[in-house]
Amino acid sequence: MKKGIVVALATGLAFGSALPTASAASTKDLNPEQKSALEKMENVKQTWEKERNVPSFLSGKLSKDKVGNEKAVKSFLKSNEGLFNVNTKNLKLIGENTDELGMTHYEYVQTVKGVEIDGAKFIVHKDENDNIVAINGDLHPNADKNFKGSSQAKLSDKQAMKKAWKHIGVNPKNVVSDEPSFVKKSKVSDQVEKSEKVVYEKDNAYHLTYKVQLQFIDPYPANWQVYVDAEDGSIVDAYNAVTEGATTGYGYGVNGGYKDLNTYLSSGTYYLYDTTKAMSGVIETRTANNGTSLPGSYAVDSNNAFTAASQGAEVDAHYNAGKVYDYYKSTHNRNSFDNNGATIRSTVHYGSNYNNAFWNGSQMVYGDGDGQVFDPLSGGLDIVAHEITHAVTERTAGLQYKNQSGALNESMSDVFGYFVEPGDYLMGEDVYTPGQAGDALRSMSNPEAYGQPSHMDDYYYTSSDNGGVHTNSGIPNKAAYLTIQSIGKSKTEKIYYRALSLYMTPTSDFSDARSALLQATSDLYGTGSTYNSVASAWNQVGVN
Repeated sequence: MKKGIVVALATGLAFGSALPTASAASTKDLNPEQKSALEKMENVKQTWEKERNVPSFLSGKLSKDKVGNEKAVKSFLKSNEGLFNVNTKNLKLIGENTDELGMTHYEYVQTVKGVEIDGAKFIVHKDENDNIVAINGDLHPNADKNFKGSSQAKLSDKQAMKKAWKHIGVNPKNVVSDEPSFVKKSKVSDQVEKSEKVVYEKDNAYHLTYKVQLQFIDPYPANWQVYVDAEDGSIVDAYNAVTEGATTGYGYGVNGGYKDLNTYLSSGTYYLYDTTKAMSGVIETRTANNGTSLPGSYAVDSNNAFTAASQGAEVDAHYNAGKVYDYYKSTHNRNSFDNNGATIRSTVHYGSNYNNAFWNGSQMVYGDGDGQVFDPLSGGLDIVAHEITHAVTERTAGLQYKNQSGALNESMSDVFGYFVEPGDYLMGEDVYTPGQAGDALRSMSNPEAYGQPSHMDDYYYTSSDNGGVHTNSGIPNKAAYLTIQSIGKSKTEKIYYRALSLYMTPTSDFSDARSALLQATSDLYGTGSTYNSVASAWNQVGVN
């Protein structure tokens, strides 16, 4: 949620060019095998990845015979290899789950020489009657053909991590956290480094790489994704995916509101540490004390009354995180951002006059603002919901934080920010420009008011801001607003959560999102008026 970036982009909308989206392929583009396969399916709705000439989303009655298990699914895919143009042997099953509607979802990832292609998730969905009703994902038919270099890594993962750190120009350092007496002592790194071997596509060439993830807070907030060629150590690609944009005691929030707080008493000290939720972890709140070390020290009080003016940011971060947890649990039966009860950690008072909030891949971080652009950002419930939804997105669709998938990532956080705090369609209005009433960081109903497009005719691609993720999110935001206006919040939030958690994939673009939302609508409400309303909303923003 970078105000500075948003303003900069808003003043530069006269420059740049639109990025084309995927759309349905015309019949003349299909090969005979693809035409033949589609003719055997009934009521097919389709979205195609035009450059690779493969379907990115199919829905309808796709299987002629019943498909009772994963072996039968694989057999179906084998018989339709000509349609998908990918060898079934290269599809690796990574997940299988049955939802509350009785639908079963089989998640695959495409591989090259046994190594997963980064982001190449492919999902087959069958209904309760064992009919395949949808297939979607990211297929790479030329991956084997265009694979570059050796299939054997010459670098070790440690060497790759050193290359990654060198590329971003940061020297890794470790810190030790100061846990209270009731928490098991553990070492927490100020920087987190992870490495996994993946095949990465860049400019239609496929490279064996180490995907190195570097998460740190100093000298700047970062969640770097660095792809290091496993053969020669060169950097194939890199981008910063930090996601932006927040006993029972009590306290007063940033704007003076009274809040009941779930706290924890230990050795005569009260901690903002909530153990009352249905979690394996907790909701905890810390303070960076205007420094930059994370996770910082625990927010504490001697009498369980967090009433000092300086404690307002802690009060709101803690209270609002609990509200967001409750929303996801009660509305979607999701237990924390990972659906497995993970600890929700927030750190406030980050930096000095810091006008930002972000999810860094591990936790939420909130600045105090400078009192002119922002008050403490944890004071906005929709901001806190925005940041925690980034974590939900990371653990579900995994939308890559660049170009259209990144704009969708930002939009999903804004949309769920509205679902959690549905009083208006503004984002961050409670803490934005405290001396000026009635304005906000963004608007779902009127994106143009804050420098964002609301139609594909005005899509703005820029080499900065990871392709314009904070600008172009206005287009799917407007589609969400139109949907809510047409069918109401209750239906819309169920549709959006189902689409995000089951049908979107890391590389989904706007057209794929439309298909995902329509499929989720069909699952929940059929193909009548509600379905038509969702389709109309996306038609109105130019995503057809």
